[in-house]
Amino acid sequence: MAAVLTVAPASADTLRLLTWSNYAPQEVIEMFEAETGHTVEVTSSNNEEMIAKLRATGGSGFDLAQPSQDRIAGPQEEFGIYKPIDLSKIDTALFIPSMLEATKANTTVGGEVYGLPHVWGTNGLVLDRSMASSVKDYTDLCNDDVAGKVSYRLKRPTLIGFAYSMGMDPFAAYGDEAAYTEIMEKVEAKLIECKPNVKTYWGGGDELIGLMNSGEVVASMAWDFGGWKLNAENPDISFVAPASGALGWIDTFVLPAKGKADDAAYAWINFVMQPEIAAKITAAAGNFTASLGADAFADEDLKVRFQDSFPQEAIDNIKWYPPVPAGLETIEGGVLDRVKAAN
Repeated sequence: MAAVLTVAPASADTLRLLTWSNYAPQEVIEMFEAETGHTVEVTSSNNEEMIAKLRATGGSGFDLAQPSQDRIAGPQEEFGIYKPIDLSKIDTALFIPSMLEATKANTTVGGEVYGLPHVWGTNGLVLDRSMASSVKDYTDLCNDDVAGKVSYRLKRPTLIGFAYSMGMDPFAAYGDEAAYTEIMEKVEAKLIECKPNVKTYWGGGDELIGLMNSGEVVASMAWDFGGWKLNAENPDISFVAPASGALGWIDTFVLPAKGKADDAAYAWINFVMQPEIAAKITAAAGNFTASLGADAFADEDLKVRFQDSFPQEAIDNIKWYPPVPAGLETIEGGVLDRVKAAN
């Protein structure tokens, strides 16, 4: 009796998605599964965990991942955990052109593109404007009138934001460790000087929201969506783009090096970048996507908050995170440890 070989159709693939919380809402998953026949398994993660998981497995275990664009070129050069994007399988007309080109440029290694833009947002200031009217830039968190009522994270965005606010350009120094070290030393001194102003260093979004709602904190560095969430409850609180520029991030689509369901991954990318689908992800995640025209389908209140926080000049002044060269995390880690330990 002849053997019968059964080949599973592409529609039977399971997409193993390694992504951020709320980037794959259940409604969107169900719509995708119904339209394509693929199934989706979601693992929620963050940048550090994504890179660690893919490093540990050599890029296996997942078919699509979503690290920030500054976590692609370096890890690829060092660990080879991604595979190139086949742009012929992507409907590039679905993307905001400038954002697509910027992400392609920032994720190109050896002439190959490794990332596409998805969700984007910024770090900046979240203020109770009735209590922190003097705070216009990151270093204004050190002002006397907000002493004891300030919070921020001991993370890279705080270092970068303070550097820009102090008149330096840390991203321009990314390729020069000596110059970057000099900038970080100045930022370290400023953060230690500012430490008495800090009520606490917040660790999670829920913690910050509680601090702001209680009035314990009136000014903080935080993400834009956190400010917009607070604004929905208290109109005095909102996200403000700092005078020296909000810090822009883009979470991407990448293909892990040993993923087994590329067709399902490309199908997911093209599906979720459709404007009406992208608007559902914005509703769940709180941030806009690189989907061209998706803002037309966004919640009206969110659009109003976005426009209040980002007049055109503030958008033009966003400082987009570039890829992080090897060695800088060690410099930054030392600075953050010393600031935390300082009296």
